[in-house]
Amino acid sequence: MPPDAKPHHPKPPSRAQLVAQRKPLRDVNQEAKDRLSLLDRLAVWITARVGTMGFFLLIFSWSAVWLAWNFLAPKRLQFDPPMAFVFWLFISNLIQILLMPLIMVGQNIQGRHAELRADSDLEINVKAESEIEVILAHLEYQNELLIELAKRSSAASV
Repeated sequence: MPPDAKPHHPKPPSRAQLVAQRKPLRDVNQEAKDRLSLLDRLAVWITARVGTMGFFLLIFSWSAVWLAWNFLAPKRLQFDPPMAFVFWLFISNLIQILLMPLIMVGQNIQGRHAELRADSDLEINVKAESEIEVILAHLEYQNELLIELAKRSSAASV
C-alpha cells in the first residue's frame, strides 16, 4: 500500500455525531401513569394490594375471627348461625364478585404497562447495539491504522 493511501475502512462516526443522532429517552413509566384514568388508577392500586400476603392474612384473619366468634361465643352473641354462615358466605361471595373483574382490569392495565416497558427496553437495546457497532468500527479503523504504521515502520527499517 502506498504511503499516502488510506486504510480500507472509512473513518467511523465520532461520538458527537452519534450523540447528535440519538433520540431522547422516554420515561415509559410516567407515560403509562399519565394515560391512566382515575378508575384505572384505582384498579391498579387495588390489584397491587390484593395480590399481597398482607391481604391474604387480612382475609384469613377476618374469616377465622368470624367463624370462631360464631362457633365459640354464647348463643345470644352469635349473629351468623354456625353451619349455615349465610351472612359470612354472602359477604365472602360479594368480595369475590367485586374483586375478580377489578383484578382482571388491573392486570390488563399492568400488562399494557409491561408491554410499554418491553418496547422501551428494545429501543434502548437497539441503540446500544448501534453504539457497539460504532465502537467496533473504531477498533477496526484503529487496527487498520496500527497495521499500516507497523508496515511503514518495518519498511523504513529495512
